[in-house]
Amino acid sequence: MPTIGAVRQVALSAGRDLDTTLAFWQGVLGLGVHARYDPPGIAFIMAGDVRLFFADGVPAGTVYLDIAGLESFHAEAKAAGIPFTAPPALVHRDTEGQFGRAGESEWMAFLKDPAGNTIGLVERLPPEQH
Repeated sequence: MPTIGAVRQVALSAGRDLDTTLAFWQGVLGLGVHARYDPPGIAFIMAGDVRLFFADGVPAGTVYLDIAGLESFHAEAKAAGIPFTAPPALVHRDTEGQFGRAGESEWMAFLKDPAGNTIGLVERLPPEQH
């Protein structure tokens, strides 16, 4: 059996307009383009150590990104007219520490980019902050 390591790359739809999709990821989420190749019209954005690969013809996907300050980001982005499909909400109290430190709570909010990809923003908060 091979040894599988960390996630290296996630493919997401670029939609019909790569420039619009990349502008969203840069302007709303603050993630810069790492590399772009025209032709064929593909681009890469780094989210930590994971490459996000954008190309037309790839089905829309979902990617979950860690964020600090989810509530304030949500308020600022919403005020700027960024539509969310779901506001910040508690999704899990990790009492056993199965996904991180025991006692932390996991909060998520969801939005879509112009290509239809879903972005889940995830913040884990210690017990005293929830």
